[in-house]
Amino acid sequence: MTGKKRILFLCTGNAARSQMAEGLMRAFHGEAVDVVSAGSRPAGWVHPLAISALAEIGIDIHDAQSKSADQFLDQQFDVVVTVCDSAAQDCPLWPGAKRIEHWPIEDPTWGDGSGAARFAATRDELARRIEELMKPEC
Repeated sequence: MTGKKRILFLCTGNAARSQMAEGLMRAFHGEAVDVVSAGSRPAGWVHPLAISALAEIGIDIHDAQSKSADQFLDQQFDVVVTVCDSAAQDCPLWPGAKRIEHWPIEDPTWGDGSGAARFAATRDELARRIEELMKPEC
């Protein structure tokens, strides 16, 4: 055990939102947390625009791999965060979680406008929520 807070980010495919959240958390709070991400139905790949959106701010996740939530079921986490409605439905409870949070973040692969802009907006929303999550509790 590292003594660090353990955080798991879950989404459906572990291809975009949860991968970006893991990368952001590791880059900004890696000294304080042990972070992983996974998918309830892993895609088997990481979306190139998720990789690009983080590269724009100097975070490299090009070696990231899509992982199944099943491999983490027997592990303890301080916080499990579902970053999409589908993952919240697939994994409403997490046996080893001290706390579960749900962030209903829209899938950046769908919608109007440029895909790159949607992924950048998702990255920025995740970064804002991560900073809120990491604020010291009063």
